[in-house]
Amino acid sequence: MKTTVTMPALSPTMEEGALRKWMVKVGDRVRPGDILAEIETDKATMEVEAVEEGVIVRLLVPEGSEGVKVNSVIAELESEGSPGAAVVASPAPAALTAPAAPPPGRTDPAPAVVSRAAVAPRAEHGRRVRASPLARRLAAERGVDIAGVTGSGPQGRIVRADIEALASGSKAGTGPSRAASPPGSPAGGFSLIEPATLDDRIYPPGSYELTPLDGVRRIAARRLTQSFMQVPHFPLTVDLEIDRLLSARRAMNETMSDGGKISVNDMLIKAAALSLIAEPDANASFTDRGIARHKSAHVSMAVAIEGGLITPVIRDAQTKGLAQIAAETRDLAARARSRKLTPQEYMGGTFSISNLGMFGIRSFSSILNPPEGMILSVGEGSLRPVVRNGELATATVMTVTLTCDHRVVDGAVGARWLQHFRQFVETPEAMLL
Repeated sequence: MKTTVTMPALSPTMEEGALRKWMVKVGDRVRPGDILAEIETDKATMEVEAVEEGVIVRLLVPEGSEGVKVNSVIAELESEGSPGAAVVASPAPAALTAPAAPPPGRTDPAPAVVSRAAVAPRAEHGRRVRASPLARRLAAERGVDIAGVTGSGPQGRIVRADIEALASGSKAGTGPSRAASPPGSPAGGFSLIEPATLDDRIYPPGSYELTPLDGVRRIAARRLTQSFMQVPHFPLTVDLEIDRLLSARRAMNETMSDGGKISVNDMLIKAAALSLIAEPDANASFTDRGIARHKSAHVSMAVAIEGGLITPVIRDAQTKGLAQIAAETRDLAARARSRKLTPQEYMGGTFSISNLGMFGIRSFSSILNPPEGMILSVGEGSLRPVVRNGELATATVMTVTLTCDHRVVDGAVGARWLQHFRQFVETPEAMLL
């Protein structure tokens, strides 16, 4: 009996992924636990396992395919099992194989956008539109309504050439077309993400090299745009003297025997976590069902990876010593850069830290990472003039900016959090109490 293998949802926010490599071929017999394929999400590359025994009879998605929608059929299996589609095992819970729902705190602009991944487009008179996944993706990117395109592929299937020809104004795909709102557009056609048109009159051909958007960059662009435009936010900036923190760090590193080192960022993670517990109203998320006040401090740290950014999470950071935090940050950062993190390791943060001090950036403000209510931007520590008791002196000063979701964290709450944070940073001994 034939069963189908579908594109799994490896995280609650995943809507599509790239099928990087098949680990099987037609005719192979597979057993539960065998690796079928490597799937690349917007955050990581993960292996997909079989849950049923059988023989691979069809591979429907070629290696290297981008934009493969969650729940779309990618292979067929001939098995002796009971009727029904075979669900592919993944690190995410089985319930997540349904169309990905938005996380708490995120509101998609229009219900039609949410259902697009699961419902095949249909023409106005009700017939199903036949189109390749690549053609659908290109149509969405270029604002083409494929319901009005005449396909030139087998059985009238719309293929890449039809979309490209239509976009370039040729006669291929001669059916009527209408501009459609790209994914992420609210009703009315206004796009949250309006990419620049690559116009030959502005940038002559041959004057640039074009790098196609990968999953990381595409998803990050959409989510950050939604966050910046839909979440009311405000910044709070303070200068902190960190000489005592640097002195404490040197003393601790001299005593560590395992070869590891505690970084300034590790100490800031600990200070941030303790501040979230001291000011619980700041450790909160705005959701569709109310304000979620978190019982523990799960601190996300921004890590730059090739083609984008990822935020692995130090869970229950307020309960961990600096040596343990340092070991976890090193491990998570290394696996993040090789895209080996599981969804559980980069989801579920309640607060974020983004540190650009090592690049000589003095101050900046970050875009919120919903559903987290705050994010801290950390600049470099540099020797600056300060006034103490009416006299001029010098100190190592670090500028930090706290960006707050005004729906859940108001100015007074954010300011109180910064007071606690200042105490832990400028008096690091307080972190031991």
